[in-house]
Amino acid sequence: MISATRIVAIVSPDAAPIKRIVSDAKEKNEAIDATCGRRTRAVIITDSEHVILSALQPETIANRLRNEEVVEGDDINING
Repeated sequence: MISATRIVAIVSPDAAPIKRIVSDAKEKNEAIDATCGRRTRAVIITDSEHVILSALQPETIANRLRNEEVVEGDDINING
């Protein structure tokens, strides 16, 4: 679960700049792998510059955010 109000961006992991962001976050121990061994399909960037890897599609995560009224302290499930 991620606090919905802390999410800055939800992006696909395929672009070179995103791959660099993920690599840099891993080096700084600011990457969280929430894929449970599955393929990374979304990268979530938070306001604390942490990078979360998810096995869900970016559209799925965005829809979950859209379908709920997000208020301070709400969490969003990124693990299926």
